[in-house]
Amino acid sequence: MKKRLISICLLFSISAALLVAGCMVGPKYSRPETAADANDGYIYAGAHEQDTNVLDDVDRWWERFGDETTTVLVRKMLEGNYDLKASAARVLQAEAALAGAFGKRLPDVSYGISRDRSKRSFNFGGRFSVMSETWAQGVSVGYVLDLFGKLRRAERAAWAQVLAVQANEEALINSMIATVITARVDIATTQRRLAIARANTLSHTDTLEIVERRYGEGLVGPVDVRLARENLEAARALEPSIELTLAKAHHALDVLLARRPGGSDELPETLADLPDLGPLPIGLPGSLLDRRPDVIAAELSLRAANEEIGVSIAQLFPDLTLTANFGGSADRWRDIWEHSAETYSLLFNFTGPIFKGGQLKAQIKAAKARFAELAANYGQTVLTAIREVEDALVTEQMLQSQFKHTQLRFKEAQAAENLSKERYQRGVESILSMLESERRRRIAEEQLTILKGQIWTTRVNLHLALGGDWDYQDESETDSEKNGETK
Repeated sequence: MKKRLISICLLFSISAALLVAGCMVGPKYSRPETAADANDGYIYAGAHEQDTNVLDDVDRWWERFGDETTTVLVRKMLEGNYDLKASAARVLQAEAALAGAFGKRLPDVSYGISRDRSKRSFNFGGRFSVMSETWAQGVSVGYVLDLFGKLRRAERAAWAQVLAVQANEEALINSMIATVITARVDIATTQRRLAIARANTLSHTDTLEIVERRYGEGLVGPVDVRLARENLEAARALEPSIELTLAKAHHALDVLLARRPGGSDELPETLADLPDLGPLPIGLPGSLLDRRPDVIAAELSLRAANEEIGVSIAQLFPDLTLTANFGGSADRWRDIWEHSAETYSLLFNFTGPIFKGGQLKAQIKAAKARFAELAANYGQTVLTAIREVEDALVTEQMLQSQFKHTQLRFKEAQAAENLSKERYQRGVESILSMLESERRRRIAEEQLTILKGQIWTTRVNLHLALGGDWDYQDESETDSEKNGETK
């Protein structure tokens, strides 16, 4: 029995090997032309390096800012963020679909054992009945020969989808890292604004004391006192507004870290100084095609759609299925294992469509239209990527220029405030002039703080737009991989 089973399986395998070498119908994929194919560099590159040969330096760039709090927040987000967990689950779904597509190319092997007990009635001059019992067991092997590449195309489409989902996961990780860093910057900026507001309140309190003292000495009128009090209350009223913004920023960060909003501790104010904004290796726009995960995902989806066209075309051609069965059948349980009860069969089934009412051709048209749609989406994704890089570059240039002018403005406003207070105390300057100088200094100082945060955020956006330099693994893990210790 075992020899017969081996012989049938061997015959089945040889037949499959001889017939599996069929053709694979469908178009061959080629990357569509996009705006990134030109060798033109970025218009607003400025002093940034556009040599594509220096783009291999990948590390956790945010650590260059010297803010340990940012590094800790990024690590916590990677460990607990729910969006990332959902993305990881989508990757598992895509991998399961790939495994299913691969499994369709393999033989189906099954084993079964059955018992049939029946009673039949006959009438031959009189009614009588017969009881019968049949036992059967056997192994069944079925294999679909992929003569025209339908199953291979489907597997390649599933594989492209796995890679696309993985690229989308990487894009999400990069985006979430950028969001955490931006939230950290927003909180630090708001903390600084709140500190400035409280300092202004103290300054206005001192100013009010000066005005009230001069009023008591009969040197100024009651209008000066009223204006000084109004200015103090305006400063106090600004603090709750900034505190509200700060509380909401903390809530947003808590959600990113998968923590209950409002339960986190205050973050230290460690962003007083600007980060190092030296030139970066940004490469050419064509580098985005292989660096940005969202662009890579868009192209992989396009590849999958190209394979689906091949699947739909293969539907027009016939399928060849091999089926082999081997087992035993007898009236009694112990007899089905005997040599005399052996049963076996080998079936070749060649079937193909003749008339489907245009359904198959409609599926081909739909697949080609889907490919055209994704090709247009891919081109748009590339354009958007280039625009985001250009936006970050020009924004950084303009903010740097604005920051320099604001620094000079703050310096002059601060000097004017000190001078106006001194002149007011000597009685040669009006209170309106002193209050106006205080207001201008406060606006300049707050604007300087906001610009610092915007420059931070712009550099984050530039890294995100370039699509590289986002190595979020632990150093120990990275070192192990470099040394070939992980498989």
